[in-house]
Amino acid sequence: MSDTGGSDRSGPGGEAGRRYDLYGDAFKRDPHATFAAMRRDAPIHKQAGLDGTTPIWFVSRNADVDAMLRDKRFVRDERLAKDEADRYVWSPLDKRINTQMLNRDGQDHRRLRDLVSQGFTPKRVADLRPRVEAIAEEFLANLQDVAERNGGVADLITEFSFPLPTTVILEMLGIPIEDRDRFRAWGNALLAPPMTEEAQAESQRLLTEFADYLDALFEERRVRPRDDLISALVAAEQEGDRLSPEELSSTLVLLIVAGHETTVNLIANGVLQLSRRPELRDALAADPSGLPTMVEELVRYDGSVERALNRWAAEDVAWDGHLIRRGEPVILILGSANRDPAAFDDPDTFDATRSPNRHLGFGKGVHYCMGAPLARLETEIALRTLLTNLPTLRVAVPEEELRYRFLPGFRALEALPVTWG
Repeated sequence: MSDTGGSDRSGPGGEAGRRYDLYGDAFKRDPHATFAAMRRDAPIHKQAGLDGTTPIWFVSRNADVDAMLRDKRFVRDERLAKDEADRYVWSPLDKRINTQMLNRDGQDHRRLRDLVSQGFTPKRVADLRPRVEAIAEEFLANLQDVAERNGGVADLITEFSFPLPTTVILEMLGIPIEDRDRFRAWGNALLAPPMTEEAQAESQRLLTEFADYLDALFEERRVRPRDDLISALVAAEQEGDRLSPEELSSTLVLLIVAGHETTVNLIANGVLQLSRRPELRDALAADPSGLPTMVEELVRYDGSVERALNRWAAEDVAWDGHLIRRGEPVILILGSANRDPAAFDDPDTFDATRSPNRHLGFGKGVHYCMGAPLARLETEIALRTLLTNLPTLRVAVPEEELRYRFLPGFRALEALPVTWG
């Protein structure tokens, strides 16, 4: 999820060549003043990415982001946009973790997406409601137990918002739940850009460990298949023309990390927003029927995914007076598009009853988030469980003490201490 313009993972780099700071602590705490300036003064502009040298087009207006998400001239597959000599060269490890649907277009993308999409239809997700509710109650009890032992304070992320969606996706896939906590370090290694040589080495070690873990799991399912999604994908791999070994491991990496990381952060962001608005919190605790609409506003106002994944121009594209040349990387800023006053009335107000709410928080077009129904369900159930049982839930420390993880593209708190009563 980095923005170096090459692979989706980056290495050390400089800080020069940027008109807007999109990486510092002040920006992570409140990016929207920067986004407003970008929309006003430079809605489509080129500046250095995270490595400090690679020029990238950044797009911040809603109309442009919406249109580019659906424009087939902007592709996720670098092979469609660059000559072979100019492409990032994938290592064997890259192939094991990145050969998945988000990095492909056209027939390759459809083939990979079709293999897993049936597990995430709205009906299948709706059928998960009783199980998700039971899991939420389990981790609510854990949250309460930890708080009781810790002076009435507990970290919502560690005790509730991380284990809930992680348990759901691991159960769907058929992965042993006792391994759940290992995925937190693996997911961070995939998403956090390693900025030093030491961090690069540790990232490589963790991701190799992740891929090896999955390979052992696949081998076990080849011998003893079960009624789960991993067994179905292994069967597709064994058919040969449907899924390669690299596509199998990469698809599982995507489902595991995307299946929990975004929802972990969305739940935490939701609790933060409700803590800031005790009247809204109290109203939803008394009548949770408004939560589905509130969750849509949360995705718009403080969604966990700040940017779409890098795209590349597959041909020269003239756009609003700019020439985006073939092979140049483009980043579409969803968080900015979702606060654009040209698309939303009073966009900087959190309106829990906003309708219609045509946000871009789950993307648009062929790469629209397949897991959106599951993310909505998990977030709604999580907030309902918390508010019903802990109606005075609130952040336990001054907000200036909260810290955001260094994940370009995500709104992800490091921790969220909460209390109640």
